[in-house]
Amino acid sequence: MTTVGTTPTQTRQGLGSRLAALTRIVELGPGRVDPKLLTESGQLLLRAGDRLKLSSDHTVVALAGGTGSGKSSLFNSISGLDLSPTGVRRPTTARTHACVWGLEGAGPLLDWLQIQWRHRFARASALDKGESRLHGLILLDLPDHDSIRALTDTEADRLIQVADLVVWVLDPQKYADASTHRRYVTELAGHDAVTVFVLNQADRLAPEELAECVADLDDLLRREGVENPVIVTTSAVTGKGVDNLKAVLADTVSRRRAAIQRLEADLDRLTRRLGKVMPDDDAPPPPAAIDDARRIGLTDALCDAVGVPAVGEAMENVYGVRSVEWVGWPYARWGKRLRRDPLSSLRLGDLKDEIRGLTGGSVSAQPAEVDNAIQALADGLTTGMHEAWQNGVRDAARSRSAQLPQVLSEELTEVAPSLDRVPAWWRLLLVWQYLLVLLFVAGLVWVGTALAYGVFEIGTLPESLEMFGDAASLPWVGLMMLSVLGLGVLTAVASRNVVVLGAANERDRLEREMRRRIGSVAEGMVIEPVERELARYNEFYGAMRSVRG
Repeated sequence: MTTVGTTPTQTRQGLGSRLAALTRIVELGPGRVDPKLLTESGQLLLRAGDRLKLSSDHTVVALAGGTGSGKSSLFNSISGLDLSPTGVRRPTTARTHACVWGLEGAGPLLDWLQIQWRHRFARASALDKGESRLHGLILLDLPDHDSIRALTDTEADRLIQVADLVVWVLDPQKYADASTHRRYVTELAGHDAVTVFVLNQADRLAPEELAECVADLDDLLRREGVENPVIVTTSAVTGKGVDNLKAVLADTVSRRRAAIQRLEADLDRLTRRLGKVMPDDDAPPPPAAIDDARRIGLTDALCDAVGVPAVGEAMENVYGVRSVEWVGWPYARWGKRLRRDPLSSLRLGDLKDEIRGLTGGSVSAQPAEVDNAIQALADGLTTGMHEAWQNGVRDAARSRSAQLPQVLSEELTEVAPSLDRVPAWWRLLLVWQYLLVLLFVAGLVWVGTALAYGVFEIGTLPESLEMFGDAASLPWVGLMMLSVLGLGVLTAVASRNVVVLGAANERDRLEREMRRRIGSVAEGMVIEPVERELARYNEFYGAMRSVRG
């Protein structure tokens, strides 16, 4: 859209920015936008790129019309030469004819328009007296769009799409012809600045009839979306009104904006169609990056799917049970040897299988719960989105969901502890406990020896061992044995407290490491694909806003 006061350079730059935005829409749209619209957008970009590289000093004006409208006669009348053949009974324009005012620089443009060399004509300077105002005009006489030949020849349709200005030549009998209005006029609604309507053959009507036809045509065009139709009445036979048409063409040529205006009109129309199928929703756009709360929520859900709390609890219980074999008071331990499986003492129900799985070094993820976690993340991000983008975010979130359970299982299997590992302090404590046992047993032997030789005097000990048979040592030996037992009990109680604390710390460490690994897997396999799709969504709608200008 060109605003009053803008220079051609500013207008061209503004169009360039909008076309760049449309390029991003075409790049980001596959799978989200109707392929037909993307194809049309690509074609417009190619057409705009070609036209903007060609002569900006020339304005391409196409005379279009149906059979018998007299456009070839009007073409000859404007050019002042009999360049295009005319006929009485049938249309005779089979190929487009071009008349150029100012040939310099027009060659590449005519090549792009695919005008055959033998159908190109240049107004010689000697013939241009009084016509300098048309310098830069390339006037095309198109084949009749409704002729029998036109059914197999799309030349007229092609040139109507690329001309800078389209002049529709209508006759009094068929100015309301449905084929013209349905196929072209309605489709080009919004192109007011680059469309002119000529009611030709005005010499066949009385002034009152001509005025009535013009009013009726104006009303028809406005109902079809042409807000400010430009209507010129002409007679190619008498020449009446031809100068008025030339004035309209001269004004268009002199402003050198028709090419830009045509591309802007095409872009406006395409933008409106894009806006209908891909509305810029009123809901606030989703963040380009997933916030910490959703990251934590996804990690929590995946931890539940893997069973991290259950695995941590199982590990803590197994840690505690196994510690009894090393740090428990040996006498209590020996009393429990009749129990074959220490897991039976846990009474953990279904957790026993998880404990055994953990002991075996494997952790499994539940695919259904993993899928639910991913679905919850996608649903939370896509509220208010267009359905196509909702599906895109969900597809991105699930893009690697088939591999996710296996990857989670493999990652967590690596971090699952080897429960046959024995902490060094357990071994030291076991040595200390057995040392106390040996001291207690030694005390028992001393007491027995003192009773046998010192109290009951069953014999005489060698002189070197007399101290062990002295009955007077019994109180002291008893005190030592009680001290050893007390020290053993205190050691057992203290070690159990340390084991409980150690088991809790081991559980926390395991769960933190499992959460860290699950978060890392979720980041690479779920969050990153989703963030790429969200960035694509935000960039797409940013381009949509830019292409509107």
